[in-house]
Amino acid sequence: MPLKGTLSVFSTTQLLNLINLAKKTGSLRIYEGVDTGEQLTLGDGETSIPKLAAGEERAQVFFKEGKLLYASMRDKGGDLTSVLQKAGKLNDEQARTIRERAKGHSDKALALMLINANYVTKQNIIQSIQKHTVDIVFDLMVWNSEPFEFDEQSPTPSDRIIVPINLENVIIEGARRIHDQKQLEEELPNLDFALKFRDKPGEKLKDIQLSTAEWRVVGFVSPKNSIRQIAKACNMTDTEIRRVVHALREAGLVELVKPPTPARQQQKSAADELRRQRQKAGAPSKAVVNRLIARIKEI
Repeated sequence: MPLKGTLSVFSTTQLLNLINLAKKTGSLRIYEGVDTGEQLTLGDGETSIPKLAAGEERAQVFFKEGKLLYASMRDKGGDLTSVLQKAGKLNDEQARTIRERAKGHSDKALALMLINANYVTKQNIIQSIQKHTVDIVFDLMVWNSEPFEFDEQSPTPSDRIIVPINLENVIIEGARRIHDQKQLEEELPNLDFALKFRDKPGEKLKDIQLSTAEWRVVGFVSPKNSIRQIAKACNMTDTEIRRVVHALREAGLVELVKPPTPARQQQKSAADELRRQRQKAGAPSKAVVNRLIARIKEI
């Protein structure tokens, strides 16, 4: 029988420790919480929390004999092309071309094609998949109320490349990141804020060096785009977008602004439009780069 509960009673970290120590095989599914209007009394008999029913699936993590195999999250592309693009191993134009030419191919078949065509190496693929998997698990470790289900009978997905990962190391690193994540959430609690370039960038811009992820976000910086929409367009988790925004703000490049309209109502259509812009634009446009260069020269 599957193990069921909510993360408010049994945390993700506790679940991972159980799976690791008991060397469990199966899948952990985490769902949206749907308020039932009832209260759930905890073990002390005094504390009660809202009773949540399982709604739409948000994430799924697979394990084998206590090792982490694969993780996926809703709205976060888990196909090999998206994973390599997000890791900076493929640029936007390469990813677009590969998606068009590799329709119908499994991730394993696509990996062989990319290696043979010298797009990437086997090590690039392994490292990118590992990072994608653990980044999702790190994000799940800060969730604190969602319903979950662990099923030992669930099969491992056959259409993905599986790279076993030592779960103990993930738990240790995740604990450290939870501490950092709390600081990032305190700094940026509302992802519905937007970003704009600072009118007077500081001295830090003279030696600016942006990562691939930071350049991708820079391409969408506009008071019209909420941080949440940019994250969806760039296929980033909440943790990843907070980390990038923190770095850009520390560099003196951007500042927070309130979006002109409530972002929640227009989130899906705006994110889809950003994705279309990205497909057309590829790498950050020359106009964006020129604006940065011009501002640096003005210092």
